[in-house]
Amino acid sequence: MEYENVERADRAVAEAIRSEARLQDESLMMIASENVASPAVREAQGSILTNRNALGYPDSRLYPGSENIDEVEALAIAYSKELWGADHVNVQPHSGSLANLAVYLAVLDPGDRLLALHPRDGGHITHGSDLHLSGDLYETHHYELDPETGRLDYEAIARRAEEVDPDMIISGYSAYPRTIDWERFQEIAASVDAYHLADIAHLSGLIATGVFPSPVGVAEFCTGSTYKTIKTGRGGIILCDEEYGEAVDEALFPRLQGGAAMPNIAGKAAGLAEALDDEFDDYVDRTVADAEALADALAERGVDVVTGGTDTHIVLVDLRGSHSDLPGSEAERALEAAGIVANKASVPGDPRYPSDASGIRFGTTSLAARGFEGAAMDAVADLIVRALDSAGDEGALEELSAEVATLCE
Repeated sequence: MEYENVERADRAVAEAIRSEARLQDESLMMIASENVASPAVREAQGSILTNRNALGYPDSRLYPGSENIDEVEALAIAYSKELWGADHVNVQPHSGSLANLAVYLAVLDPGDRLLALHPRDGGHITHGSDLHLSGDLYETHHYELDPETGRLDYEAIARRAEEVDPDMIISGYSAYPRTIDWERFQEIAASVDAYHLADIAHLSGLIATGVFPSPVGVAEFCTGSTYKTIKTGRGGIILCDEEYGEAVDEALFPRLQGGAAMPNIAGKAAGLAEALDDEFDDYVDRTVADAEALADALAERGVDVVTGGTDTHIVLVDLRGSHSDLPGSEAERALEAAGIVANKASVPGDPRYPSDASGIRFGTTSLAARGFEGAAMDAVADLIVRALDSAGDEGALEELSAEVATLCE
């Protein structure tokens, strides 16, 4: 019986897990920041390593009897260096958010200035937003996307950097679907004597296989999540130049975190080992091909795709073109009722508050992991548009959810 041990502990918990398994099986899971962990990753994350309190780093733990957990963490670090070519790696962050905070703490003082993409345009709240601790600690200024093209305007960013004179410039985003010129960002940062942090939370897997350019060795710091496109155990990672390694490690532990979450680090190690295999290259290629096919199929049906397409796993749509009276919040609910799980998102020049927004962000990571090929994206796009057209019609959305379940099956 599946989850029988959980059932003995608490039947309600076991049933909630079963219900979630059914939801994932029968829905189009299209949250761009989610993925499908492999059996190896899930086994490692549920392992006996949860019994240990791993304070410190390999060969420098506060508690004895740590040789096995040291080996697991050392392997995760070694695989990371092989995948991304980084000088120094820290695999202990519990999340990408904490990875960012550790970098800030390592080299910035309270009150220093950050220059980051505005959250409305796809910047992340951990990049100095007033909703996040970083916004309390640092003085944040923003650059914006070109409202006409939805793309980065590097000349405008350079001018903004001259105006602001920041201590750190942040590149890398949560809803930007196009290639990023990391070298140009580094030039801009150098011109104002600022550090450059490239947040590759959404891009780490694409960068590892070479389908997206790498900022490693360009920016002083790269941070990321380890459960999006790289598909490993949950948590974060920091890649940096060797000269900053000690400061980053000390900022994370003991200043920011306590003991390392060893089951998650084991999940990272297992997933990173899988990412070194050629099959992972095929998976990433399929992820991007699916996104490109989805963008084309949506555009053919009259949906406004921001920037006209994608270079990543993200397809960002602006509903104002095809469904002008439908806020992103209502579109999100309609899609969910139809068995399509994707989130509302602001778009460049968005007149709506983020709680409503005018766009939807779709991701293809989970679909690609489940075997969806590019040809299936035509059917997915059709279901998406029909769900948007049926917003508010519960009967029609319920019928669509049955179609979605059949497609998933």
